Amino acid sequence: MSISRRDYLRTVAGVVAGASFLSADTGTSAPGMPGAYRGKVIAVKHNNCIRKEAFQATAINAMVSRGMCDLTGATDQTEAWRSFFSPGDVVGIKMSPVGQPFVCSSPEMLNAIIAGVVSAGVKLTDIVVYERYRSNVDSTGLTHWVPPGVRVTWAAPEYSGNQMGMDGYDPDHFVELPFVMPGESLTDPRANRSFAATFVTREINKLINVPSLKSHNAAGVTLALKSLSHGLVNNVNRSHDGPELRIADFIPGVVSMPVIRQKTVLNILDGTKGLYHGGPGIMNDDYVWEHKTAYFATDPVALDRIGLTVIEAQRKKNHLKSVGAYAVDDVWKSPHRQPEHIDNAGKAGLGEWDLAKIQLKSVELK
Repeated sequence: MSISRRDYLRTVAGVVAGASFLSADTGTSAPGMPGAYRGKVIAVKHNNCIRKEAFQATAINAMVSRGMCDLTGATDQTEAWRSFFSPGDVVGIKMSPVGQPFVCSSPEMLNAIIAGVVSAGVKLTDIVVYERYRSNVDSTGLTHWVPPGVRVTWAAPEYSGNQMGMDGYDPDHFVELPFVMPGESLTDPRANRSFAATFVTREINKLINVPSLKSHNAAGVTLALKSLSHGLVNNVNRSHDGPELRIADFIPGVVSMPVIRQKTVLNILDGTKGLYHGGPGIMNDDYVWEHKTAYFATDPVALDRIGLTVIEAQRKKNHLKSVGAYAVDDVWKSPHRQPEHIDNAGKAGLGEWDLAKIQLKSVELK
């Protein structure tokens, strides 16, 4: 895709007032998130989407079809998908396999989404499935999940503590925030900037974000917003490593980047299975439950606000404190988790954070 250079400095209200952006032309003038359906979340449950611990394609296809129709008001799923995608679009699908093998989107969910995109007239060769680390792609077998023609890509080979390498990232798109990893200098541009993956800047023009329903040791929850903020840029460890956590600042700042905000058109939260304590990595399934629900939204803030209530309810059911409580145990090592990144993202204009203003529609299929 041809990109014309356009540098500009933007200030975002509230918590990201100090964030500076350098961004080449994103190829669209659309405002992006929260998208066409601010404050609207569709929850679709199907008790048969998992049977005998196996994901069921027929039930999951039905969940995706119903969720897309109810989100858009379309009478059939092809019409629903066409409201987002057209022939000629290059569509990225951002996966979140960190919780494998216990909480991770399934091949069935991914292929239901791919089928929907294809029904809108997008070629299989114009669909790109992405995960930040190749090691996660390989360990999940993600390349074997997709039909022939669909490409699978990544930004970096594997996780590392120093995340300032530029291979797989675009020097023309970054967010600058005033904090760095311990031992790094605030005057070093590599240390105080996070650069967007070339996947989102150069390879696609629209993005579907597919997070899983999980709690998180530092962020409280890792849902739509964190999937974007920590999965599409480098130098993310500076948000949760050091004398204080800066996740509540980092997440809204990164998601406000024009190239991420404008290209992310749809969020599908896979809650077929969920994690309510610990995370993002999972050593066992002690805190995993079969939620059997998928959530659909263009608004990532509203989606995360609903996801937080779901995880909190499951924690209460299992006699655990709120994710924001100052408590440390054998699973959660951090004394301070920051689910307030959801409210801060709302205040930064990325979506609806006030639960009273969120329209949640729940559907149960049989």
